[in-house]
Amino acid sequence: MGDERLTPRVTVTEGHVLGYAGVAGDFSPVHMDEVYARTTEFGGRIAHGLMGLSLTDGLKVQSAFFKDGIALGWTWNFKRPIRIGDTLQVRYRIADKRTSKSKPTMGIFFIEVQLLNQHDEIVQEGEHRLMVPRREVTATEAVA
Repeated sequence: MGDERLTPRVTVTEGHVLGYAGVAGDFSPVHMDEVYARTTEFGGRIAHGLMGLSLTDGLKVQSAFFKDGIALGWTWNFKRPIRIGDTLQVRYRIADKRTSKSKPTMGIFFIEVQLLNQHDEIVQEGEHRLMVPRREVTATEAVA
């Protein structure tokens, strides 16, 4: 409980945005057309919001903190735009945990998640629910 960690970083590229547009089918001009995007409140192209969530999950996997986890859900908020060239990193904190009611050999983590840019600004945040295999607690861990 309360354990907090940072993932590796990723710098958002043109390739990320184009690849995500192709997978998602979202070719909105705010993501694809610089001339149009300059006329918006963002002042230029931004990455897809859901691409931020996808990168968050990918960074979680790359970090190997939760390598055997099964995603149960996300509650997610978009705070700031993600721009091409931003370097992103995820901060995870275990907020709560419990034994699964339907699978007693599994536990459920409630993880507070913040997607941060290179200025340490929160661009997206929320909660991730993750099912993980339970492990035996050693006598030393039980005392600590």
